[in-house]
Amino acid sequence: MKLISKFCLLLLVSSCSGESNSDTDKNFTTKADKINEIISLYSDYESFNGAVAVSHQGAILYKKGFGFANMEWDIPNETDTKFQIASITKSFTAMLIMQLVNEGELDLKKPIAAYLPDYPKENANKINIHHLLTHTSGIPNVKSDIKANRPEDMVNQFANEPLNFVPGSNFDYSNSGYTLLGYIIEKVTGKPYQKVLREKIFNPLKMENSGFYKHRPIIKKMSSGYDTWYPEYFDVDKSDESSAYAAGGLYSTVDDMLLWDKALVNEELLPKKYMDMIFTKHSPDGNHHYGYGWELRKVNVGKKNIETISHSGRVDGYRTIFTQIPKTNSCIVLFSNTSNSLLHRINTAILAILNDQSYDFPLKPITLFMDRIIEKEGIDKGIEFYKANSKNPAYSISEDELILSGYYFLKQDNFNKALKIFKLAIETFPDKYNPYHSYAEGLMKIGKKKEALVNFKMSLKLNPNNGRAARMIEILENEVKE
Repeated sequence: MKLISKFCLLLLVSSCSGESNSDTDKNFTTKADKINEIISLYSDYESFNGAVAVSHQGAILYKKGFGFANMEWDIPNETDTKFQIASITKSFTAMLIMQLVNEGELDLKKPIAAYLPDYPKENANKINIHHLLTHTSGIPNVKSDIKANRPEDMVNQFANEPLNFVPGSNFDYSNSGYTLLGYIIEKVTGKPYQKVLREKIFNPLKMENSGFYKHRPIIKKMSSGYDTWYPEYFDVDKSDESSAYAAGGLYSTVDDMLLWDKALVNEELLPKKYMDMIFTKHSPDGNHHYGYGWELRKVNVGKKNIETISHSGRVDGYRTIFTQIPKTNSCIVLFSNTSNSLLHRINTAILAILNDQSYDFPLKPITLFMDRIIEKEGIDKGIEFYKANSKNPAYSISEDELILSGYYFLKQDNFNKALKIFKLAIETFPDKYNPYHSYAEGLMKIGKKKEALVNFKMSLKLNPNNGRAARMIEILENEVKE
């Protein structure tokens, strides 16, 4: 996709449905306008591609889609576009567990051996459900090259592993622990995790656009996930992600997540006694705490420390954040289907806007703006722009992005543009090894071996561990002699 056409399409396809709870409430409208302004900037700077929803004082303040749900077909993101929500799934798993506790089916303090008689006894007699919910079980966060799809097989990947510590004595974030909670839900109810989830949460809340993600079934309005290697986007591996299971296997929309927020505030799914337990600061996580499926933290914005209840998610091609602000009955939902979205920065800015505090605007990525000028006006104008603005504090400078821009043109066999950009990288970052290495590779493409040799040597001098440069020097020295 051409850079300029992509930029224009981003602006054209963005949904424009900011909402306010009252036409006469200027403060409400102003907050919505500020949110729209800053997210639009992040979108323009290609640091956000997805959907956002914000409620404030219990009313919907802002909803909008940005960029593309599918880049191949230029299908725009909307607020009912579906995204994989990754680890936000843990909040739903914790709710199911507490519903079963409320029904007398589970006991938080009882060893899991009572529910999983086949689980290795040495660990099953030490670990209880409270430990699993709070990441204090000691179960290692096992990753396997083999993707298991059956819950029993997933559990068997870590069941016999030694614990990292005595249960209850430490905090260590564990996807495996939440996988085990999903398995316990199935054993206790006699139903698949996803069926229990639909019966106990999605159906009662009318979250009709949420579910358990599997890659083979057709899911209407499901976004595609993308990884980035500046300035290009690539489809992620669409192999089965159901192995994320109760730790990260759900999809949803920002519209549905507003229903989830409302249910949590109004205690629609659980009595207050158990909701309070969910949001209790059970275990320290650095400077923050973890409840039952939630991160509980203070976020510094302007002159205020804001108490938040949140969870983020990360899986190939997707980044997500869901945040509640209890004091103002506010909620922020940020879903992205690209891996380069700066959601935490956006989330902090929105928190500041909701609380009438100062916030930072994103810096302009200078390489992105240079590439747009190159696409429209040519390489020399683009280089001229870069040099004129490289010291401008409004722009951010990135060695990696500059070099990757050069490789983008090199792959297109546009050697003139690539070499000029690599040369610019050397001028901008004269003490870095990578610009010299990249320039040498570009020179190789046009047969300038002697010049390439000089630059490979300079790269190796700056980084003696650059093994590829050492190998190329050996090859080129022999060829130059001949």
